[in-house]
Amino acid sequence: MKITSAKVIVTCPGRNFVTLKIMTDEGVYGVGDATLNGRELSVVSYLEDHVIPCLIGRDPHQIEDIWQFLYRGAYWRRGPVTMSAVAAVDMALWDIKGKVANLPVYQLMGGKCRTGVMVYGHANGTSIEDTIEVAQSYKAMGYKAIRIQCGVPGLASTYGVSKDKMFYEPADADLPTENVWSTEAYMRIVPKLFAAARDALGDEVHLLHDVHHRLTPIEAGRLGRDLEPYRPFWMEDAVVAENQENFRLIRQHTTTPLAVGEIFNSIWDCKDLIQNQLIDYIRATVVHAGGLTHLKKIAAFADIYNVRTGCHGATDLSPVCMAAALNFDISVPNFGVQEYMRHTDATDEVFPHSYTFDKGFMQVNETPGLGVDIDEDLAAKYPYQRAYLPVNRLQDGTLFNW
Repeated sequence: MKITSAKVIVTCPGRNFVTLKIMTDEGVYGVGDATLNGRELSVVSYLEDHVIPCLIGRDPHQIEDIWQFLYRGAYWRRGPVTMSAVAAVDMALWDIKGKVANLPVYQLMGGKCRTGVMVYGHANGTSIEDTIEVAQSYKAMGYKAIRIQCGVPGLASTYGVSKDKMFYEPADADLPTENVWSTEAYMRIVPKLFAAARDALGDEVHLLHDVHHRLTPIEAGRLGRDLEPYRPFWMEDAVVAENQENFRLIRQHTTTPLAVGEIFNSIWDCKDLIQNQLIDYIRATVVHAGGLTHLKKIAAFADIYNVRTGCHGATDLSPVCMAAALNFDISVPNFGVQEYMRHTDATDEVFPHSYTFDKGFMQVNETPGLGVDIDEDLAAKYPYQRAYLPVNRLQDGTLFNW
């Protein structure tokens, strides 16, 4: 079997997605997600101008060798653009291998380690009361784990709070919007949110929260300590993750579990965090961390140190990535939880898939390959629309972490 051609499909059924489709001489094709929110066309160029010409004529079954070729052969390694492109190729090749074997990809990765994949939903509101109401609706839908975010008094907008409670999309404008941030106001409201949520939802629901890189280590330690009475499942992205030593200081001040990694691109971004046991959950995702081939290595390394997976799963990852993530989740022994932000009906129509949700768990069925496809004719009806993530400033105008 040989790769004969490949093409990149860009579509915007409510938000932008980039999909790679690889074709073979035997008529079998595979699809991979290459979406990088706010920088989509950079990955398109990387694939079309640099990667696809190198794929033609290769054996698609040589997944590891092709991964090494694209990673080592580029010389300029890692980074979100490169690794998203590598991931798209990797996903598509696993999809092809599964179809040829007539098996779902998880079977090729060792089979099921569990009967279902626990996922968490996003409950948010402009106030604590609004957030609790939405969280109760998620609980009624069967969710066992719920992320809670609420508006911060005095701030016009807050990360994680959206008008549409089911389909949150942070890339909201043709050019970046500017938000204003106050750490002090945020630190006052979050413990109150958790107290209200635990009281309303009971002890059985897992509660999660995303700080989104906005605290210093000592501030994160203080917030984690304040949340300890409410037993959070995790505190996510407490600080900017470039300086991994920051997490050592947080560890000294709180037992709240720590999660990080949605912007990580390789095992080298999380090596020290994992081997020094400074985090509890690694959130690297299939599309931004080099595909299933590399994510499996990250998970195996993390397993040695009792670190579990908690893959990013926002709406800026297409159903192709979600299908790949679920095949990964159900097959690794140290799975923790999977983020699940529902896609719109239009997105689901463009990307028909076989995974399902039931009572707080996602199920992967026996469809060969990843179990997802792209309707190219329908995709063509939704042309690309430029959209940026916001930027953040402190109240005195200083540019800050969004």
